[in-house]
Order: sequence, then structure tokens, then C-alpha cells
Amino acid sequence: QVQLVESGGGLVQPGGSLRLSCAASGFRFSNYAMSWYRQAPGKERELVAHITSASITRNYADSVKGRFTISRDNAKNTVYLQMNSLKPEDTAVYYCNADKVRTYSDVGAYTVRDYWGQGTQVTVSS
Repeated sequence: QVQLVESGGGLVQPGGSLRLSCAASGFRFSNYAMSWYRQAPGKERELVAHITSASITRNYADSVKGRFTISRDNAKNTVYLQMNSLKPEDTAVYYCNADKVRTYSDVGAYTVRDYWGQGTQVTVSS
């Protein structure tokens, strides 16, 4: 069973920092790119950061570039989002995403789908 479990969200003051973690299980984590998305109230879900399987390439939304850092530890099956200089507009539910994960049944058939964590709330407010 593929699982993505986010943690590390909470309430922080503007200018503060948080580190989000996403613990993955049920698939070969090191083979897949990972992403962080967020969704603020009344807004569409948006891509925040993306990292390739071997951390060769990292990409960020313009709104967070220079403030957020995505990283991963393949030995721990975990992807992180370090969030610095937080702003009120960063308030959102943050989701971990794994792209096009291939999983196999007990008879060898496979399915391919994206997986999402349950989300973790980040609130930036004074």
C-alpha cells in the first residue's frame, strides 16, 4: 500500500520557518520525482516545489523561490520542504505528491497513478 504522510505544519509568525516532511512507503521511493503542492482557501492547488529522483534538478514556484528549499533523503524515503521567511500568503494546506507510481498486484499486474498525502496545514499569522 502506497502511503505518503506529511508532518511539520503548524502556526508560525511572519518571517518564521517550518520544515515539512513527507514519509513515503509502499513503492521504490528513489525511482520517483516528488513534489510539494499547496492549496489556500478559495484558491486552486498549485505546485510549490519539485525534485527529481536523484536530486539533480529542483524547481520552485516563483512565489517561493529563494525562501523554500526542497530536498530528499532516499535512504529514509522522505522528502522535505524547508520554508523560511514565511509570509501570510504562504498559508495553505501543503500536500506531498509522487508522480506516476507503478505498483504491482500479487499476480504481476500493475497500475500507474499519482499518490497524495493527507496534507498538513501551514498557517502564517501574527
